[in-house]
Amino acid sequence: MTPINRLPAALLLFASHSLALAAPPSPQKARPSATGKKESGMASIYHDRRTASGEAFLPHRLTAAHRSLPFGALVRVTSPRTGRSAIVRINDRGPFVKGRIIDLSPAAAASIGLTKQMGLTRVEVLHLPPAASRS
Repeated sequence: MTPINRLPAALLLFASHSLALAAPPSPQKARPSATGKKESGMASIYHDRRTASGEAFLPHRLTAAHRSLPFGALVRVTSPRTGRSAIVRINDRGPFVKGRIIDLSPAAAASIGLTKQMGLTRVEVLHLPPAASRS
């Protein structure tokens, strides 16, 4: 084999090795959280980006970002200010701002009375059992 014939094979090997190194770590390694656990803190609205779970961000869905809950976990988010609540599915990581415990999609934020003009609101987050075990 001449050196020119080996070039495509070498490029292919280099490209496959580079892609393997560039693959992001598995986002599913978040530590599970106890069902029924409550958190209180600040919630914000997030927009237009790809989620850590690999899903497309869809602003009309009731989804949220949480630092440690596993993807697919369901939580009830309640605004003490309005008394309104929504059940949202965790499909992203965040928020990465000190003092915030959850980022809500625009639809989830609207359902508890959080508007874009407000930006933030205090919430209570209740971790719900998996859908299979709920009655």
